Amino acid sequence: MKTLLLACALFFGAFTAVYSQSPAKADAPKIYDPTANAQQDIQQAVAKAQKEGKHVLLQLGGNWCVWCLRFHALTTTDTTLNRLLTDNYVVLRVNYSPENKNEETLAQLGYPQRFGFPVFVVLDEKGNRIHTQNSAYLEEGKGHSPKLVADFLQSWSPKALDPKSYLPKKSK
Repeated sequence: MKTLLLACALFFGAFTAVYSQSPAKADAPKIYDPTANAQQDIQQAVAKAQKEGKHVLLQLGGNWCVWCLRFHALTTTDTTLNRLLTDNYVVLRVNYSPENKNEETLAQLGYPQRFGFPVFVVLDEKGNRIHTQNSAYLEEGKGHSPKLVADFLQSWSPKALDPKSYLPKKSK
């Protein structure tokens, strides 16, 4: 009897682990374009960021990645996060899938896939990589924490990295 209970517990545990890591559903939104030219898209995003005084936020992942889709849903429906993104970043989703792994681009970005997906890379207005963010540190339960995501976005915004933001205020 103990063997049967142990076998059932192991099966349930394995099933739960696999289920929680399952890929996105077939009818899920397609936010990544496997046919996109990542190098060209990044150059365009950097040019736009430079004109607008923003940074570039690369969200690396794929349409197969449920956590990528969860992050996208959170940042497009939460008004605070959406404002932080639109005010401070040009956002670009860079595909990683069997159809297109963008290996050359990922190599140039310092192999961020080592953290899993999604993974976020922040570029400054000149296209220099200034931060790579492991999304596991932004997770809470079965999604991402709005507070942790907001802290991340604020911490790597142009204002946060501007030395003028830290000068003492002149008194009148």
